[in-house]
Amino acid sequence: MTRFMEQSLGWGNFLVFAASAVALLAVVLFAVVYLIYFERKFIGWMQYRVGPNRVGPLGLLQTVADVAKLLLKEDIIPKRADKDLYILAPVLAYFPSFTVLAVIPYSEELYFTNLNAGVLYYIAVSGLTVIGVVIAGWASNNSYSLLGAMRSGAQMISYEIPLVMSILGTVLISGSMNIRTIVLEQDGWFWNWNIFPQFIGFLVFVVAAVAELARTPFDLPEAENELVAGYHVEYTGFRFAFFMLTEYVYMIAMSGLATAVFLGGWHAPAPFLDFIPGLVWFLLKWAFCVFFLYWVRATMPRVRIDQLMSFGWKYLIPLSLVNIFLTAIFMEIVR
Repeated sequence: MTRFMEQSLGWGNFLVFAASAVALLAVVLFAVVYLIYFERKFIGWMQYRVGPNRVGPLGLLQTVADVAKLLLKEDIIPKRADKDLYILAPVLAYFPSFTVLAVIPYSEELYFTNLNAGVLYYIAVSGLTVIGVVIAGWASNNSYSLLGAMRSGAQMISYEIPLVMSILGTVLISGSMNIRTIVLEQDGWFWNWNIFPQFIGFLVFVVAAVAELARTPFDLPEAENELVAGYHVEYTGFRFAFFMLTEYVYMIAMSGLATAVFLGGWHAPAPFLDFIPGLVWFLLKWAFCVFFLYWVRATMPRVRIDQLMSFGWKYLIPLSLVNIFLTAIFMEIVR
């Protein structure tokens, strides 16, 4: 009887986990569709253009039509490509982007898992995407694809170092790598948020995050005027859609991480505003981070590859080391 109850409980937990994963996937897919729409409208507004306005009321179905077009396109595999790796690469690139969402706490009650090493999990799993990107460039058997993949691999590995080190200051302050604990330590007034004592780390995080996402001005892996379309130049249809989906899911995840680690997560800026649900505050801060990425894309030109690499190694990494050193001294004095 006990064994039967344990098995039933195990199946129950599995079903709850599966249902939660499906629900999260549905929310993410819906969010990606309209993040693309709002990005087009926002950039159009900043550049004095109209943006999507034909498909559906106010153009709201334009991205839906684009997704349908991608899904209905013919799936073409180059003759000389490594077929198995070519098919596997988009999945390897996308899967980590979705799994990192599980460790981000969206409110005090809404979170999928509460890992003690949540920060480490996020960095370790997100780093696996570079494998899918490099495999895609190599398996396509195309010089432009391979060059774009090598650029992307170098960029993601180089900027992941300052990204990790910029978060270490918040880990030192909270004494934990649990993202939920880091958020709880920022309770109270807005000056308790980590963005203020960790302002240097926050600046490093912002630059490194934009580079990790390979968005303008650091979109070197997809530099159209140099590499046609970079590592996914040979991909069509739904496989190309996987790479696009990966980019936007990581934008959701990175904005969520910045909100949780530096902007107080679900906490209100003042205690008397606590009557507003924490999820609302989280979404407002998250939306600010997303629109910042839109703003940067609309206003900044692309940098050269040598400028990109030298900036990361010569400036961001030393600056992040200085931030860790100053934080350690501060914590020792306070203690």
